[in-house]
Amino acid sequence: MGKEAELFKKLPNGRIKCTACARYCEIPEGKDGLCGIRGVTNGRLQLHAYGRVIAGQIDPIEKKPVTHYMPGSSIYSIATTGCNWLCKYCQNYDISQRRKIEGSEMTPKQVVESAIKYGAAGIAYTYNEPSIFIEFAKDCGIEAHKKGLFNIFVSNGYDTPESVKMMGEFLDCITVDFKGSGEEKFVRHYIGIPNSDPVFESIRQIRERTNIHIEITDLVVPQVGDNMEAARNLCKFIYDELGPETPIHFLRFHPDYKMMEFEYTPIDTLEKHHAIAKEEGLRFAYLGNVPGHPLENTYCPECSNVVVKRYGFDILSWNLDGNNCCNRCKCAIPIKGRPVGHADNRQNKRKRYFHLMDF
Repeated sequence: MGKEAELFKKLPNGRIKCTACARYCEIPEGKDGLCGIRGVTNGRLQLHAYGRVIAGQIDPIEKKPVTHYMPGSSIYSIATTGCNWLCKYCQNYDISQRRKIEGSEMTPKQVVESAIKYGAAGIAYTYNEPSIFIEFAKDCGIEAHKKGLFNIFVSNGYDTPESVKMMGEFLDCITVDFKGSGEEKFVRHYIGIPNSDPVFESIRQIRERTNIHIEITDLVVPQVGDNMEAARNLCKFIYDELGPETPIHFLRFHPDYKMMEFEYTPIDTLEKHHAIAKEEGLRFAYLGNVPGHPLENTYCPECSNVVVKRYGFDILSWNLDGNNCCNRCKCAIPIKGRPVGHADNRQNKRKRYFHLMDF
């Protein structure tokens, strides 16, 4: 389908500077930016992948991972091809690293209709970096709000002031995924960006300029992306810039794509990262990709009561009152929303999924 992009500047040399992400590609006529889906045609920047959905699936919101916003919700996850990062570990590489416009044609209204049809409470823009198709996400998001659905970005945070401003028009929640705690040596070698400075700045801008709910994740890669000092610096940043109640999720790495020779992240490494988060004052730290681990649960920061017990993406028990306060000590827990219905009903709903295209 395709559509003219909104985030760009015309340069004196005739090129078009894309302002959707922090790469700021300066694109000549007939060429595309690094992401592969934004390019110049007839002197205008086009979002070639507008309306081309490569994958659609019903997910639990906890899979993103998001635990403090609309827990227990089913969400409709969509993506286009392309990405602005070149991650060597990407589990969605057949989508993100595909430099070809493919997928089912869907209008924003059709995306929302599909979400409603499959019982989703919101739409997640995920699997690749959503900022590169943000104009399409915005149009979908505005339609979603009309129907009472919420919108989530699962993002690497490599954004710009322009893209953050556009997020504020439709986005309700974002989980910013750090890799290797954003340590410079790691992101240079395994992601292909100079540093993580734009990610930190985007988080500041999202906090200052929008009302978007923010959660942070950190993929802990063994041997090369598990630096404890970098993790401590990240936790200090979150505490100082976002506050102690901001959730952080430390995710277990599994071998994929160009990093098949690596092992799974040792559990004790994740636990050490969790301990650092608590030492730095973060009240809600979690481990991800380790089903059954006690640190999947939400604990009351005052009395240590398990207020939300989880197994993987499922909520097993909910020990909060009607105001989301701890049943034991009445401490307010900063979770927006409550699960609806019984856990077994939510689990059955989550099994209904489909792919728009095999990949």
